[in-house]
Amino acid sequence: MNPDEHPELDAFLAALSPGDLLPGTVAAIERFGVFVRLDDGPRHPIFPGTGFVSIPELSWRHISAASDAVQVGERVTGKFLHYATWNMEARLSLRATQPDPFQAFADEVTPGRELRGRVTKQAPFGVFVEVADGVEGLVPQPGLGRAGDDVTVVVTGIDRERRRVDLSGRG
Repeated sequence: MNPDEHPELDAFLAALSPGDLLPGTVAAIERFGVFVRLDDGPRHPIFPGTGFVSIPELSWRHISAASDAVQVGERVTGKFLHYATWNMEARLSLRATQPDPFQAFADEVTPGRELRGRVTKQAPFGVFVEVADGVEGLVPQPGLGRAGDDVTVVVTGIDRERRRVDLSGRG
């Protein structure tokens, strides 16, 4: 898209600053993310919304599809990340407007602590276990359980910077 062909939209998007909160309505859900029709600014000439939220920016929780986090018609407020000039859209984050559950988990839990969790995914190298809402860790034991199983695990490490929890299986 050429910003010269849509000067009003270009001016609106270029005037936004990272961190600005932009309210709007979920206009469309795609497999790659969500379009948001912003309350302010001109309409997008092609897309159903001027705001766009990628799947990872929808929620701190691991989600399989955008519809696990939002629905068409839902009111949302996104934090402005940047102006994607190549397609003239405001890249937004919904998760940046919510507290990070990982940091709260890391404040409360120390290595050596035993926890109950639910297996969320199996992989050849181990299983992922949700040990708190929005917090998953890896147990490097492929046979520990199947998706949906409740298991007992021990926290072996917490890396705040990489948002990673290392776990070991019990019994």
